[in-house]
Amino acid sequence: MPNNSTKILFLFTLISGVLISLCANSWMGAWMGLEINLLSFIPLLSSNKNMFSTEASLKYFLIQAIASSSLLFLILLKTNTYEMFYLMKTSTWNNLIMIPFLMKIASAPFHWWLPSVVEGLSWMNCFIILSIQKIAPLMLISYLLSNNLFIQLMIISSAIIGAIGGINQISLRKILSFSSINHIGWMLTTMIMGSNLWWMYFIIYTINIISIISLTAMINLSYISQTFNTMNNKKIIKFTLFISMLSLGGLPPFLGFFPKWIAIQFMAQNLMIFTSSILIMSSLLTLYYYMRMMYTTLMITNSEITWMMLIYPKQNYPKTIMFSLSILTLGMLACTLILSMY
Repeated sequence: MPNNSTKILFLFTLISGVLISLCANSWMGAWMGLEINLLSFIPLLSSNKNMFSTEASLKYFLIQAIASSSLLFLILLKTNTYEMFYLMKTSTWNNLIMIPFLMKIASAPFHWWLPSVVEGLSWMNCFIILSIQKIAPLMLISYLLSNNLFIQLMIISSAIIGAIGGINQISLRKILSFSSINHIGWMLTTMIMGSNLWWMYFIIYTINIISIISLTAMINLSYISQTFNTMNNKKIIKFTLFISMLSLGGLPPFLGFFPKWIAIQFMAQNLMIFTSSILIMSSLLTLYYYMRMMYTTLMITNSEITWMMLIYPKQNYPKTIMFSLSILTLGMLACTLILSMY
């Protein structure tokens, strides 16, 4: 929680904007909530300590303003074409109105702005832009979504671009942003199945993001090369960070695999074989660049001086590490037990 009273005020108005969008019963109300959310997030982005934050906040504002204005134009056009604001299950209109929301959450092919914006932000703002800022647009997309060719193309392009884009990155922020684009593909797939499933996927994704960002912010990591020789005297921090990343990628023993497991099961039941195979292969690619970083850090370039191998006194590890280890490793077991009880 920030200790600046202005930032606390903007954080509360940001959350209230999300709640207004979630509780709105018309498209104008949802648009107004998104605008309140945007205008309260811009002051949080700008910082005197980081020279890239002004550029990032300007990029973010321009993209979100384009998406909001096109959404308002489409809402007014729909109101003039039909006489009410009510939700009509006409797929053409729904696909058109979904495009600004897909731009807001950085779904491919509207993803180009996210890596460059995230690169210039602090870790706290990265967390907000990767999780809280996606709640309202995702909820509004779930009202409009139906299984058609347009949404299948969005899912497949998000999965492929999110997986391939992160392979040649060295910045942890950019890796998390491409991973987020890949997870958008999974979330759109789970929306086709039902609202409960995508909420569960989003909550578990947010838990993974919280554990990774809190650890990287605690030890001030920004690039892969910084993980090579840091934390040698506190191996548990290094292991916890990589367990969190493997959980985000969806490796089976960890919590991140649980929603993917259920999504794959639903896709198999609904004969979405091509989409499920693309999503699984893209997840393997994201796991590859997490594993590549982990293997290099722990095996190849991990150098220690001999006197670093002394027995250290007992250390009190932060609660973040204990939380991450327990939730991410034992969460899968708990979820499996709950599932088997039903």
